[in-house]
Amino acid sequence: MNQNVMIVGVGGQGSLLASKMLGHVVMQAGYDVKVSEVHGMSQRGGSVVTYVRYSDETVWSPVINEGEADIIISFELLEAARWVEYLKEGGILLTNTQRINPMPVITGAAEYPKSLEQKLATLPIRLDAMDALGDPPKTQLYLALYEGYTAKEISRMCDMPEGTVYSWI
Repeated sequence: MNQNVMIVGVGGQGSLLASKMLGHVVMQAGYDVKVSEVHGMSQRGGSVVTYVRYSDETVWSPVINEGEADIIISFELLEAARWVEYLKEGGILLTNTQRINPMPVITGAAEYPKSLEQKLATLPIRLDAMDALGDPPKTQLYLALYEGYTAKEISRMCDMPEGTVYSWI
């Protein structure tokens, strides 16, 4: 079994944390895993994309090319539209419908694209769009706790101080 998963969003939403957690979970399940990230201007609210590739055979590269992703998990609607070309036909796009205005929209130089969800729904993919407001890193933390990980284990696998994990609980 080979799986190519992309996790995309805007800086600060928890994409990097989610990819580390997914990578750790599938590695614990016995798969060979490669995780890579591209986060350029993420600290300024820019686009973040992470790749998680895993298989029961050797994974040689962490990079996912256009048309190769089995699943894209998007924390923001515009980012779903930006990266959907990487999804294979029949692939799964899970997206938050939350909108975070990029800088050109904030400054008035552009408008947030209209009807993105409806446009995505016309593609030959499985679209699951939902309003997932809240604090994504904390949501991921709660899911990890639900799965039975301890705060110490989460701290170690996500490379964050244990005190941060406890402060979020």
